[in-house]
Amino acid sequence: MATSGFVLFLLTGFSVAVLSVLFVSHPANSQNSNQNGLSSSSSTLSHSAYGSITETVWPKLEFSWRLVLATVIGFLGSACGTVGGVGGGGIFVPMLTLIVGFDTKSAAALSKCMIMGASASSVWYNLGVRHPTKEVPIIDYDLALLFQPMLMLGITLGVALSVVFPYWLITVLIIILFLGTSSRSFFKGIQMWKEETVLKKEMTNRQGAHVVNSRGELLIDTEYEPLLPREEKTQMQIVCFNLRWKRTLVLLLVWVFFLVLQIIKNDVEACSAWYWVLFCLQFPIALVVFGYESVKLYIEHKKRVRMGNTESICEASIGWTATHIAFCSLCGILGGIVGGLLGSGGGFILGPLLLEIGVIPQVASATATFVMTFSSSLSVVEFYLLNRFPIPYALYLTSVSILAGFWGQFLVRKLITFLGRASIIVFILSGVIFLSALTMGVVGIETSIKMIRNHEFMGFLGFCSSQ
Repeated sequence: MATSGFVLFLLTGFSVAVLSVLFVSHPANSQNSNQNGLSSSSSTLSHSAYGSITETVWPKLEFSWRLVLATVIGFLGSACGTVGGVGGGGIFVPMLTLIVGFDTKSAAALSKCMIMGASASSVWYNLGVRHPTKEVPIIDYDLALLFQPMLMLGITLGVALSVVFPYWLITVLIIILFLGTSSRSFFKGIQMWKEETVLKKEMTNRQGAHVVNSRGELLIDTEYEPLLPREEKTQMQIVCFNLRWKRTLVLLLVWVFFLVLQIIKNDVEACSAWYWVLFCLQFPIALVVFGYESVKLYIEHKKRVRMGNTESICEASIGWTATHIAFCSLCGILGGIVGGLLGSGGGFILGPLLLEIGVIPQVASATATFVMTFSSSLSVVEFYLLNRFPIPYALYLTSVSILAGFWGQFLVRKLITFLGRASIIVFILSGVIFLSALTMGVVGIETSIKMIRNHEFMGFLGFCSSQ
């Protein structure tokens, strides 16, 4: 399936789902307006990014089979999610609600804590890993600067839409998106597996040669001697080489700017003049950083084409034309919106997208988790200021995710080296997204059925009245 066809599938599915709200919310039955108004009001009071929510439920942190099961699922979800670069929010939220017993609003906040912990530990591990093919950082800072501002802007829009969108619509959109991205990633993994099989056969006939793909890029971490021996570096030298302070500082400044705006906006009356001023101030900073990086990539691409240099400025193998840049902008915002609706870090879009534009799996995973560290930590700080989660549970689950993120990266790297197949990362990514589609879909459908039986309002809610 071509990229254009995949995008057309998502846009068509989203459009049909959104337009269907107009028919579902239309008072076709003969219920009176007062009953509809009551349902709408109760839905407004209990609505959030996950639909109807009753009261805040915070179970005590005590040893039980529920805690053990949640720990195991959280560990495996964090390990696999960070390896695939998708976070794992689609697994954490149902686990926290169905097994532990949290209300969905608190579960979404705790999910962000787990994503932040797993992403941060994965970034720390990846800083000590050398790029498998080049003398460049394992984290692609050009792509991070391109996607992080739009991702954070999308998260802000997603949180706003979560107040307006009915719960069943969010469920449908999540199922469409997750099934589409998981199937796309799965076919990408099969393609890479076949390519690796051919290259491994060629390698057996040419011992000592590199395993490369059609673009001349190494696909796996190997123990074979390179044609040109690489300079030996200590662990601290690798960390210093992988860490780019100036670009990290830019990303940190964007993070601080968004955080300050969110803190101030929470103390302002909803839909007031100052509220919309603060809301709109998020757009200039995101567009400035994105625009600067886009122009840089565009100019550098044109310069290399004129000089006949086929090497890309970053890991992506696409040509940085205006169309491709606009496409990446759209995907970054879409990933953020999904993160705002779902309580994830936006990796369900960013991870598959990086693979789609030609980034090798190791770099895609490292870059996606790096970006998610900023987006998830922003939400965690905001949720903490709003007292959205219990501190003991947050510390415990974050600690579990930190360990899982580190060991997940370590074990999968060893497995890739042993089997000689980087496509394992792609299959893990596809599996996590598909599992998230199942869990979120089952929970969403069950909750939507209950809402229908209770005759709750199923249409769009008012933004200002739902704050």
